Order: sequence, then structure tokens, then C-alpha cells
Amino acid sequence: MRQLVIDSASEACSVALLEGEAVVDHRHEILGRGHAERLVPLIAELADGGRADAILVGCGPGSFAGVRIGVAAGRGLALGWQVPVRGFSTLALVAATAAPDIATAGGALVVMEGGHGQWFVQPFGPDLVPAADLRSLVPADAVAAGEALVVGNRAEPFVALRGTGRALATLPDARFASRLPETALFNDPSPIYGRAPDAKPRAPK
Repeated sequence: MRQLVIDSASEACSVALLEGEAVVDHRHEILGRGHAERLVPLIAELADGGRADAILVGCGPGSFAGVRIGVAAGRGLALGWQVPVRGFSTLALVAATAAPDIATAGGALVVMEGGHGQWFVQPFGPDLVPAADLRSLVPADAVAAGEALVVGNRAEPFVALRGTGRALATLPDARFASRLPETALFNDPSPIYGRAPDAKPRAPK
């Protein structure tokens, strides 16, 4: 079965066509901004226009806009192609991307940019199963975590602030979604924001 994998929750815009563990085609661009304009063309550049029998989409946490764009694209294509769509945590894909190092280390802490001075942090075991819930923390609180290996786009500042450990700068890469354990996938994908939205309802007068 051919699967289209999408993740646009970080500065990476990453798509891949997978058949089992084999990568049929992929695109991976570091954009920072512009995911809304680039994601669908990236998918269209894939073999057969990205057409697949099923879709997997990263649901965040990460950039609010990037998360929404990726989930909307995945759900929209699934509806148009009449194929199933499932979601996964972007932090889980970061762990899957670094899976060999995590297995060797016996587990790792994934640390990703959370915005507004916070980091998203979540520990994963060597089997890529989360060892605790996702949290959004200010760096001073985040560095209380004790895992020796730290992976993600904030791994290097995390290790520098803590003063110990090994940092592996890692972005989510759709090519490695086949490493995700089955328990990491869920139906009815919707955004995982990881923290409260920036905009808050106006208090009633």
C-alpha cells in the first residue's frame, strides 16, 4: 500500500511517498515561512502527483499556521481521493527521524520550538513510544529533564543551557514515518497545538 506522508509543523516542509519501509519519492525543504504556498506544489512534484492509497499527516505541535496547513491538506486530499487519513504527533516523527541514535542511547528527549519563549518537550523510549506526556515549558524549567540525548530543533540550545548531554539537531522528515509505532497513529487527525492559542476571546463587559 502506498502512503503519502505530510508534515509542515516546523520550519521543514516535508512530504514523502512510502511503500512499506521503501521511499518511493520525497521532498524536504527548509522554509521557515511560506508553507501555505509551497506544501501542495511539493506534493504535486512527487511521483504520480503524490497519489496514494492512504495519507499520514503530522498534527503538531509546532507552528500554529504550519500545523493547520498540513492537517487541512491531508484531510482535503483524503476527501478528494476517497482514501483514509490518519495523524501522528510531529514530535513522534522527530523521534522516528533520529531512531538509530535513540535506540543506541536507550531513549531521548525531543525538544522543539514552541513559540513565545517556550519549548515543546517530550521523552521517548528506545521503541519510540512516549515515556511521558507532551509539555510546553520555558527553557529554565525544560532543562530539568535528565535524558542524556536531546533531539529536535532546540536540542543544541537545550544542552548548552543545561550544560550536559548530547544534542542532535533534528527536524521532522516524512521519509522516516515508517519507523513510527502503530500506537503513534490516530484516526480523525486534528491539530495538536501543545499550548494555549495566542489570541484569546475578549472578556465580556
